[in-house]
Amino acid sequence: MNTATLRIHEAAMRIFATEGGTTIAVSDLAREAGLSRGTIYNNVDDPAALFASVCETVANEFRESINKACQHMDDPAEKIAASIRLCVRRVHDDPHWGRFIAHYAMMEPKLGSFWAEMPAVELRRGLISGRFNFHRDQVASITATAGGATFGAMSLVIDGRRTWRQAGSDTAEIILRGVGLDRSEARDITQRDLDPLPRLAVFDAA
Repeated sequence: MNTATLRIHEAAMRIFATEGGTTIAVSDLAREAGLSRGTIYNNVDDPAALFASVCETVANEFRESINKACQHMDDPAEKIAASIRLCVRRVHDDPHWGRFIAHYAMMEPKLGSFWAEMPAVELRRGLISGRFNFHRDQVASITATAGGATFGAMSLVIDGRRTWRQAGSDTAEIILRGVGLDRSEARDITQRDLDPLPRLAVFDAA
């Protein structure tokens, strides 16, 4: 994507997050992006397909940033906990992103697809190594639970009922205890300091 297209996607995400719906008037999009209508048409092939494109952009950026943030971690428990906590923290750092995910995660599979990828791989790796204790057929159920719990924690932060630290650490601790870690170890892992998610080029240019 060029700079203008990235800027358009960022503006569209903000509008979807605050107003709901899956369509945007080109005039509203141009105003939010600070671009002319002609620039919008020159950089968006089909305005009606913009929602799907934004969902894909957001999902890809999140996947890449999480993987980059966790690439130095060897412990599958640490990686799963970090995925949850960093996702919840992003809501604090970027409320529009958080509201977009909270609004649309349940209706758009792309936005939740991450949980069936790296976390599922780490669950299997932890099970094989003996780090975790659950039945091998439960991976899909666990990742679905982790994703749903994370989206719920994001909503708590958005609504101001919990801080991102509280909601992220509590959710990660519950998931780790569910896969076999004892309370003290789960608490230790989920209280470790984490840097915020790196902002990748997808939205940095906006």
